[in-house]
Amino acid sequence: MELEKSLVSGSMSLLVLKLLEDGDLYGYQMIAELRRRSDDTFRLKAGTLYPLLHSLEEKGLVTAYEQTAESGKTRRYYHLTKHGRSALQEKETAWNAYARAVGRVLKGGACLAGA
Repeated sequence: MELEKSLVSGSMSLLVLKLLEDGDLYGYQMIAELRRRSDDTFRLKAGTLYPLLHSLEEKGLVTAYEQTAESGKTRRYYHLTKHGRSALQEKETAWNAYARAVGRVLKGGACLAGA
């Protein structure tokens, strides 16, 4: 089943920040890890990821640095900043409240006394 693009794009910064919570990653690692953790649901393309990472970097949520791999290839790694960790907590709280509300609607909602 293919997800609506609006659902995916609205949550992508949360998902990328969450990936970086566990440690620094370079772009293709993020793409692979997101795909793995989502059971192949999220198939992010580099053309979508890198503008998002640049935006997160401009907001001070992540920093980037280059490191040479054993293969000799230089890779750009992304690191979650202190500000990014705070933003992640806020985004997770908001997402969880949203997901609970959607779940209640999909299940028929709670009956309100006197309504």
